[in-house]
Amino acid sequence: MKAARISAPKTWEIMDIETPDIEDGECLIELERWSVCGSDIRHGYGPVLPEEEYPMRTGAPCHECAGTVVESRTDEFQVGQRVIVLPGRGSTGGLVEYLPGTPERMALLPDHGDLSEWVMCQPSGTVLYSCQKMGSILGKSVVVFGQGSIGLSFTAITARAGARSVTAVDLEDNRLGFAKRFGATHTVNAGKDDLDEAIAEITGGRGADITVEAAGYPDSLNSAFRHVSSDGGKVIIFGIQEGGGDGTIPLVFRSMFKEGITVIPTQGAASGDAVSHIQTMIELKERGWWDPGEMVTHRMAFEDVKAAYDMYENIGDDVVKVVMEA
Repeated sequence: MKAARISAPKTWEIMDIETPDIEDGECLIELERWSVCGSDIRHGYGPVLPEEEYPMRTGAPCHECAGTVVESRTDEFQVGQRVIVLPGRGSTGGLVEYLPGTPERMALLPDHGDLSEWVMCQPSGTVLYSCQKMGSILGKSVVVFGQGSIGLSFTAITARAGARSVTAVDLEDNRLGFAKRFGATHTVNAGKDDLDEAIAEITGGRGADITVEAAGYPDSLNSAFRHVSSDGGKVIIFGIQEGGGDGTIPLVFRSMFKEGITVIPTQGAASGDAVSHIQTMIELKERGWWDPGEMVTHRMAFEDVKAAYDMYENIGDDVVKVVMEA
């Protein structure tokens, strides 16, 4: 089967490897769609690592993938069903032609519609998990820092969950345009506008009831603390901070030193239930609540993996989400 891996900095190798056998309790999925996530760039493709780190793990970094079950040794899934599958820990990553999957890491898709759009329920499902940690969103003011696919999902979901106002913050006007279409009541370009002044005006100087860090940078994390209300406000941390070798990042103490706030780190993939929130997002898309497939801006072939990752890393051609197709 075909597979991809990073063989050197910024260098992809597409190769033939043996198709895996499956065991009892597993399915074999023929993958047909793969999407790039920001974490794939920042923690895999982007950094130049020591020489001994190459070649990297086969199929990695990629965890947003979907396809069709071609062999099943489970009762839960049948041959011919379409699924989103999360690569298992310690196995190959998702950039392979065939991937073993277990039921607790698979979400069933309808047998209609475009897989390139359905696979978007994976990132949006992880956001749905985080939104469930917020408590009631009805009537709340929300500020989302970062409007990549994760931030846009926060914007869309909180808007539909009844937030009074949803403010989207980003450096890219194109992504802020998507945020507006997805339900943002306000948008702020932090590279052009005075962020402090804009959010103070939007929230009446009180700060937001809920702030969301969806970018994964120290500046946006500090902004999430700075602009949350000290009267019962909540800070939702989703973005993974890089930091130094030990993960240390600079935090502005005065911004976080607010007695009345609650800080909620969220990581659906590590929650012990990796797929139920993805399955819920699939059901919400199916009934027309919101279609995260609207985030797909570019489609490429599997063999164009380097171009896809370069485009995503450089935010080229106004990319929001790029999907590779078999």
